[in-house]
Amino acid sequence: MKNCTTMKEINSLAKELKGVFGWHQARVTLLAQFILALVKVRSVNLTRIAHVFYGTTLPASNYKRLQRFLRDFTLDYDQCARVMARWFCSDETWVLCLDRTNWNFGVLKINFMVLAVAHEGVAIPLFWVLLPKKGNSNTEERKALINRFLSVFGVDKIAYLTADREFRGKNWLQFLVDEHIPFCIRIPNNTNVWNKHRNQRLPVSRLFGLQRNEQMSLKKQRDIWGIPVHLSCIMGKQGRVIIATNEQPETAIRRYAIRWSIETLFGCLKSRGFDLESTHLQDLERLEKLFFVCALALAWSFKLGIWQNSLKPLKLKKHGRKSKSLFRLGLDYLHRILVEGNANLSVFWHSLKVLSCT
Repeated sequence: MKNCTTMKEINSLAKELKGVFGWHQARVTLLAQFILALVKVRSVNLTRIAHVFYGTTLPASNYKRLQRFLRDFTLDYDQCARVMARWFCSDETWVLCLDRTNWNFGVLKINFMVLAVAHEGVAIPLFWVLLPKKGNSNTEERKALINRFLSVFGVDKIAYLTADREFRGKNWLQFLVDEHIPFCIRIPNNTNVWNKHRNQRLPVSRLFGLQRNEQMSLKKQRDIWGIPVHLSCIMGKQGRVIIATNEQPETAIRRYAIRWSIETLFGCLKSRGFDLESTHLQDLERLEKLFFVCALALAWSFKLGIWQNSLKPLKLKKHGRKSKSLFRLGLDYLHRILVEGNANLSVFWHSLKVLSCT
């Protein structure tokens, strides 16, 4: 692959990173190289990344530098969250999305749980953890991730939390209530609930007799796992989607739909962006650091896409969606600058300025 990155581009990005992280110059310079190479090869494969580093250093040496960064450098993830919030999140309250993404590498089960902020169709990751197991998270793991957010940003920044059916249970909902966190969480259709006469337990889906695309909210709260909540339901293509919320039941369906932005995030990190599943790393701490580098590259690309779309809006297809995602628009733009060499340094500097804009 043609390597058109210049030292001036690396130093410019390193200067921006140093301004927000305050790290040693050599460390931010390596991180800048890492991000630019990741955008160029669109893969987290360290061998491929090492081959497009700037300079005359042999790829084998660059590979060892990347390994040392992921092995030895201790990240302050609270600081990382503040940087991501500074780049993206407004002064208003935020819609939080909680979900997992997982895949197998041989016998290793890689299982990320991510807490992110919904932003223009994509969720921006703030906190993440690799679960040392396969399968669903438990209440204590979820609480630990939420508490990390609360310790940095406080509960007042939360408009509400949205999550899918995995994130259920009495202790979990009680935690959200105790912390005064509004939520819109989908619950399984076979969850048992009292009927309106409180003389029979039945699957919650039986409370909603709906036709395709119809939706409704129950007037009175019902106890789900012993916690009083409002219930709303929409009949979708795959059946009923039932949402439990502790406020505004009439808007619960619409607010829950924003949860899809975290699925879009996972797609950007994987097949539509940086091929995260192709990593051969197996150490949990190194995988979490790699996720951090991908998050920075994603943030920059996405913000560039928003900027490019403001200059020349994407065309809409017949179904009403944009012809290309804002993330892909920005990633393609940055990729062209770095790989094809068809833009001068001032264009790169301008693309870097979007990170300074709040």
